[in-house]
Amino acid sequence: MTEAYQPETLAVRAGRVQSQFNEHSEAMFLTSSFTFDSAEQAAKRFIGEEPGNIYARFTNPTVTMFEERLAALEGAEQCVATASGMSAILAACMGLLKAGDHIVASQSLFGSTVNLFNNVLKKFGVETTFVSATDVAQWQAAIQPNTKLFFLETPSNPLTEISDIAAIAAVAKSCGALLAVDNCFCTPILQRPLELGADIIIHSATKYIDGQGRVLGGAVLGSKKLMEPVYGFLRTTGPTMSAFNAWVFLKGLETLKIRMDAHSANSLELALWLEQQPNVSRVFYPGLPSHPQHVLAMQQQKTGGGIVAFEVKGGKQAAWRVIDNTQMLSITANLGDTKTTITHPATTTHARISPEARAAAGITDGLIRIAVGLEAQIDVQNDLGRGL
Repeated sequence: MTEAYQPETLAVRAGRVQSQFNEHSEAMFLTSSFTFDSAEQAAKRFIGEEPGNIYARFTNPTVTMFEERLAALEGAEQCVATASGMSAILAACMGLLKAGDHIVASQSLFGSTVNLFNNVLKKFGVETTFVSATDVAQWQAAIQPNTKLFFLETPSNPLTEISDIAAIAAVAKSCGALLAVDNCFCTPILQRPLELGADIIIHSATKYIDGQGRVLGGAVLGSKKLMEPVYGFLRTTGPTMSAFNAWVFLKGLETLKIRMDAHSANSLELALWLEQQPNVSRVFYPGLPSHPQHVLAMQQQKTGGGIVAFEVKGGKQAAWRVIDNTQMLSITANLGDTKTTITHPATTTHARISPEARAAAGITDGLIRIAVGLEAQIDVQNDLGRGL
């Protein structure tokens, strides 16, 4: 299917392949390997002279359907599906970087991403400089002769800071670096980073692409040239998406537009309510006029998205009291679910990074993150009200 179709149509129809049985719903190919008509055909497939499936570590029809559908939604030439969002980031870095290279990254990243850069890639000789997500001048100042990759997530986790993708992409191009954007919070329904100048898109499909908290998965997207070494890393090392998970993601994509619209509407309603609560000192939501990057957010996103963060007066004790007094909300660090989830970032998603890094990212002890689900918002408000 081509770009002539609207996103909600692509989310339902793109990448669909029928077997000889002419099934209407996408088939799930639960097999570890595939047979060949002859030894010659096997040889040609293994060296890439003939297209076709070989081994499910790196070729599977169900996974391919998911990859093609997500690529169509993002406007990318190719998608490489992985076992999780973190393995997607790892595959991109290991495929595109080498020892001696340098990364410039936003300091407002998911805690595990920070740990990957600081504790894993550093062992292989790749250094990272962390800068403000919103100050483009800091990205320019951090460039070194060996800078090869810029990495950011926008909106950021958990403060929903908005990075100017187009401006940072221009800085990256000025030094010959690639820009990778984690588009997990927005999905291609709300934001298309490639159109703004990014080179690579990262997804944790575990979140909104599934939408119901069922399975793990990730994806890296970009041009065929850039995805070739990423795919090569996956083929050799095997952080592979399973066929079952790919099938679940295909079903999740079919309702992505409807869900993202509903998550966004519910989030704005909750954010407006939180701003009126006397024990809430600050609310972070891109859809609010009070958000520092509200104007930019509304330029590069279609809505504010589904994540709301807020600070309560009284620090960690007060934040934990709000969380512990909820009776309906799910106390979990996952997000993108139909069920509203609540977490304390300083002691969960960002607990393994240093206190100094948390402070630099603005993650205080009083901060709570809500991933707003699809329940009636009056019920969510009443649940939060018990602790507030």
